[in-house]
Amino acid sequence: MRHNKKFNHLGRTASHRSAMLSNMACSLIKHKRITTTVAKAKALKKFVEPLITKSKEDTTNSRRVVFSNLQDKFAVTELFKEISVKIADRPGGYTRIIKTGNRLGDNAEMCFIELVDYNENMAKEKVAKKATRTRRSKKATEAAPAAEAPATEEPKAESAE
Repeated sequence: MRHNKKFNHLGRTASHRSAMLSNMACSLIKHKRITTTVAKAKALKKFVEPLITKSKEDTTNSRRVVFSNLQDKFAVTELFKEISVKIADRPGGYTRIIKTGNRLGDNAEMCFIELVDYNENMAKEKVAKKATRTRRSKKATEAAPAAEAPATEEPKAESAE
């Protein structure tokens, strides 16, 4: 029986798995987005999010804990200098998994895993959605452009004189 055994071993030994997750976390921190399988992305999410939370507090001990997991000076520096500043007010959920379909060779489910605050396209969509939330009647939308058009033309005419 497999009671309470929720850990995905990913078909690897413990040392291979920890090295792979460490390397993937370093790549994610350096490049802000990586392509991988869904199973690896879910395992990486559980591995990297506590490290990002730890990086919010820039102390010697937290740097040592993060370095013991990542084993890459440049990734640790970038995590503490850039990423922790950008995610300082976020309470959690630092990564996003976007499924991209199946791989041609073995039909494995593929996805992007990315840091949430570094995707400008998603940030623009959220701003656009907030702007289009108000609903108006057809009469109000037809009258509004007609009322705005003369108001914008008059100041241009005055500035030209």
